[in-house]
Amino acid sequence: MIEIKNLRYTYENSKETVIRDLTLTVQDGEFVCVLGHSGCGKSTLIHLLAGLLPLQSGSITRDGRNMNVPGMDRAVVFQQYSLFPWQTVRGNVLFAMKKSCRFGKEEMERRADLFLRKTGMENAQDKYPYQLSGGMRQRTAIARALASGAEVLLLDEPFGALDPAIRADLQKLLRKLWRDEKKTVIFVTHDLDEALAMGTRIVFMRNGAIGREMEISERISECCAGSKGYSDRRELRASLEEWFHES
Repeated sequence: MIEIKNLRYTYENSKETVIRDLTLTVQDGEFVCVLGHSGCGKSTLIHLLAGLLPLQSGSITRDGRNMNVPGMDRAVVFQQYSLFPWQTVRGNVLFAMKKSCRFGKEEMERRADLFLRKTGMENAQDKYPYQLSGGMRQRTAIARALASGAEVLLLDEPFGALDPAIRADLQKLLRKLWRDEKKTVIFVTHDLDEALAMGTRIVFMRNGAIGREMEISERISECCAGSKGYSDRRELRASLEEWFHES
């Protein structure tokens, strides 16, 4: 379980406080979508969870252990294509495992094979990032994150720069991998429909704090969602739109 308590963060250069007394609990195995307008602090939250920014006030723990520095229990997928340009697709996937020192050579090769296959990248594993489309680069980044063995996946608008069709395909892929691999996922987005298509819980950020939350208790397909108090996806979306208009 991840516990965030009274988190506050101010950028020193601008003196802008972007996280304000934020408190949130994420249970193991949840797929939490953090939804909000640009500039509300979503990406800063992901960077703090990843240990890429120093904690200034408050605490972030996982099962009672501090998360204030980067750790191999977390893997991050950014919107920018953060692959090593000098490494092939397979080399990028293997790199994270080599750094973790958690697996022997044979196990690393097995895991690379497994997650390249699961993400549909096995036939492109010898290509370099400049030879890949945006969707293929993000598939590689997801394969690398999963192969690393991290229990927590942190995704900062990973599909925001992709075409709608490719984006929909990767949303389905990520949902399937989450179910298969039983990971804890925190997924940042500013897109209402993406949040509804992906999350088991939607957390709405406003002015650097948690505004409201919505549990998504049942998912029939990518086009329909059920939740206590909501009869269909249209009502869910209408409620999210109201939250946006209130901010």
